[in-house]
Amino acid sequence: MSAPSPASIDLTAKVEQYLAERRRLGFKPCSSDLAVRHFTRFMAGEGRDSALTVDVMVQWARQVQPRYLVGGQVNVDTAARRLATLRPFMRWLQQFDPTVEVPDDSSFGPIPRRVAPHIYSEAEIAALIVAARRLGPSDGLRAATYATLFGLIASAGLRVSEAINLADSDADLEGGVLTIQQTKFGKSRMVPLHPSVISPLAAYRALRRQHVHPKPQMTFFVSSRGVRRGEPLGDR
Repeated sequence: MSAPSPASIDLTAKVEQYLAERRRLGFKPCSSDLAVRHFTRFMAGEGRDSALTVDVMVQWARQVQPRYLVGGQVNVDTAARRLATLRPFMRWLQQFDPTVEVPDDSSFGPIPRRVAPHIYSEAEIAALIVAARRLGPSDGLRAATYATLFGLIASAGLRVSEAINLADSDADLEGGVLTIQQTKFGKSRMVPLHPSVISPLAAYRALRRQHVHPKPQMTFFVSSRGVRRGEPLGDR
């Protein structure tokens, strides 16, 4: 029996089948899910009925948003990452059509690895907190927010996302423990606090209540300016 031709495969249906199988296996939605759907729309929008070749995938990977353009040219690193998001789906799709090609690093080169993280010394952490305390306005909450945030991250070993998403109700300062909900890999954990950390956190909570009216589901650290007053801090 001959292999099905590319035109005989309903790419949109296969994408949904592929994503449904990933959900059944326990995978959570991620950026690669959006990528394969976007690629399907690209194929449909171009009216393409050609084989799923690496050349076609490279054309799609080069169609990035304007903010990823450098000097009017496509950011090669971004295109390489976009192309890599198609690999798992194309490997899966080969069981239905062996002619489907799987992109490798030859088109744009290997994806650059992350830069080695900088480990802050105690002196650098102290200097960072001192600098945060100088943030304006002088009668506002912003300085206390960032000084306390950086101090908590350093003392409790929290990820940035865990600290800024910490719910006020999950900070049990009387018991000296934080509950970090749905952290990496979908798990939660308890983080005991050193006694020296509890007093600054309590002072920040009291100051925050003077500037921002409490509300249900409030995060511990909040923005105190403009339309985002009382909202969670951004990760930038």
